[in-house]
Amino acid sequence: MLRVWFGDKDNIIYNTSVYFRNRYEDGWITDDFARAVIKDIDRSEVLDSHTIKSPVLGQIPPDKLSGGVKALILMKNMPGKIFNASNCGDNCAKWILKLGKKKDFTIVLYHIMDFGKKDFEIRILNYKNKNKKLIVHNMREFLDAANDYLKEKVE
Repeated sequence: MLRVWFGDKDNIIYNTSVYFRNRYEDGWITDDFARAVIKDIDRSEVLDSHTIKSPVLGQIPPDKLSGGVKALILMKNMPGKIFNASNCGDNCAKWILKLGKKKDFTIVLYHIMDFGKKDFEIRILNYKNKNKKLIVHNMREFLDAANDYLKEKVE
């Protein structure tokens, strides 16, 4: 299940681009998930583990992919780490939800990500009522949870 923490948290990977450049493995780029994400988000094609064909930039190495694509590839391949999903645009939200259906992982958000109109399941980890586990199922509930967190932070 996808777990979300709003705001600062210890031990997060904030700069996913730097982390990706120093940690990614060749096989990550050529798997089906990465190929689909790269095609959808960056409109690019994986030629091999070291070469992506971009319609804008020509042939590029994996470390020149967008921040959102790099963050998604890291989330898939390193689910034990907590990544800053505010490096991702809303076009990454559907992919984050897909990953959350397959494995448990946590993201940190510093903004309200638009997860769309369809139902989903996201556990909010820093919900203001610490004795209640909050699972939200749609954007309205997600916004309410974020609103409660933001109110708590300013009071």
